[in-house]
Amino acid sequence: MVAIQDAPKARSRNAGIKAVVLAGGKGTRLAPYTSILPKPLMPVGDGSILELVLGQLSSSRITDVTLSVGHLAHLIEAVLANGRTHGVNITYVHEREALGTAGPLRLIEGLDDTFIAMNGDVLTTLDYLDLVRYHRRSRNMLTIATHERPIKVDYGVLTLGRNGSRNRVKAYIEKPEMVSTVSMGIYVIEPEALAFIPPSGYFDFPELVQALLAAGKPVGAYRFGGLWFDIGRRDDYEQAVTAWFRHSEESAAGAVADGSAGSDGGAWPHTSAVAQ
Repeated sequence: MVAIQDAPKARSRNAGIKAVVLAGGKGTRLAPYTSILPKPLMPVGDGSILELVLGQLSSSRITDVTLSVGHLAHLIEAVLANGRTHGVNITYVHEREALGTAGPLRLIEGLDDTFIAMNGDVLTTLDYLDLVRYHRRSRNMLTIATHERPIKVDYGVLTLGRNGSRNRVKAYIEKPEMVSTVSMGIYVIEPEALAFIPPSGYFDFPELVQALLAAGKPVGAYRFGGLWFDIGRRDDYEQAVTAWFRHSEESAAGAVADGSAGSDGGAWPHTSAVAQ
C-alpha cells in the first residue's frame, strides 16, 4: 500500500478536459445491495463512491462531467442533482438499453477534444492529470490506466509433458498466484477513436481497443502502483471501506497535530504512477 499524498495542483491546460463517468450498470456482482441502490451510490465513509469520484475530479479542476446512467438512474440524479455541491457541472445521458462500457460514448455530444472515460465504481488515488499528461506525451489515441493484480487459482495446476509424454506430470503447483496487468476502468481518449464505435448496439471497451489495434492506432498503458479498488467485487468494496476509514482517522489525527482541524477531508487524494 502506498503512502497517501495530497492532490497536486492542476495545470491550466487540463482545465477544459471533460470526464465521462459510466454509471448505468446493474452491479449484479454486488447483489442484493444493488437491487435497491445503484452501485456508484454504495456508501464509503460519509458519502458514496460516486461522490468521492466527483470530488477527485473537481480537485483536479475537471468540472465538466457527463454521467451515463441507466439502472436506478432517478436515485443518482436525486443525490447528485447538477453536481454543483460537489464542485462539478453534471450532464446526464440516459441509456434506454444496455450499451456496454464504450457504447454510451456515442450518445454524448461535444467530445471534440481529449477526454477521460471511467467506470463509476472505481476508487483510486490515481492522479488524473498525470494520466492525461502521459497520454498526450505518448501521442496515444487511447490510454488505459493499468494496475498489477494478483490472481489466485483455486486448484492445483499441473505442467504436463509433450508429444509421447503428454500424460507425464512434470510439475505440480498447489493454488498458484499469478500477477496480471489489468485495466483499472479509466481511459483517456482522443475524439478520433469514437469513429471506431459502431452506431448502434452493445459495445465494450475491450472491443474498442481491439478495433484500434487492428487499425494500427496507438494504444498505451499507464502503469499505476497506488491504491485501486474495483468495487464490482464484494471483497474490494469491503477493503475500500476499511481503507477509507483508516485514511479518515489518519487525516483527522494529522489535522489535530498541525492545527488544521476542520479542513476538508472528504476527497480521496491522488498519487502518481510508479512508472510508464
